[in-house]
Amino acid sequence: SLTSRTVKWVDDRYQIVEPINKVLSKPVENFSRRWWYCLGGITAFLFIIQCITGIMLAFYYQPTPEAAYASIVYIETQVSFGAAIRAIHHWAANGMIVMCIAHMMRVFIMGAFKPPRELNWVSGLLLLLLTMVFGFTGYLLPWDQRAYWASTVGSEIAGGIPVIGNPALIFLRVGWDITATTLSRFYGLHVIVVPLITLVFMFAHFLMVRRQGIAKPL
Repeated sequence: SLTSRTVKWVDDRYQIVEPINKVLSKPVENFSRRWWYCLGGITAFLFIIQCITGIMLAFYYQPTPEAAYASIVYIETQVSFGAAIRAIHHWAANGMIVMCIAHMMRVFIMGAFKPPRELNWVSGLLLLLLTMVFGFTGYLLPWDQRAYWASTVGSEIAGGIPVIGNPALIFLRVGWDITATTLSRFYGLHVIVVPLITLVFMFAHFLMVRRQGIAKPL
């Protein structure tokens, strides 16, 4: 078939089939009756849902103070299945935070952060932080009163951090006040910077899990 010939043509030049088969065929212990071992996978699945629905929303969203809220209304009322896609994006974001925290609690309670899995624990903490940043940066994008004041309070909390407070506040707001530039900053972080960093740490996280295996129950 055309597909098999294409795969063979690529593999003859880059030898990618053997290492992929080696990774995919690695046996994994059966913890199927222990649902709490699925929390990390559920978090990753929700991240994929976020990426797909986020791309769909980005086709219609306009990150300017004049058009942001109007574009949200347009998505909700004029785009086919727009309200459903936005609702999925909203609830998947909440679910991702909950599942990520639950996953970290499971790892901590079961001692799966101990040697040789210290770096995997650190990468997991960074992924939890990035998940929180996802939620914070996305909250301003509707550009309504709730989003504006929630972002104001959140950035002021960052501004209260000792030593780095003022630089953090200025970085988030691109100045001392929330303006159109702040909205652009949050949008860029939300759809480009944070997703790319998250993908890097997710790859490292899953690679370490694959190399070291799943920690056995206590």
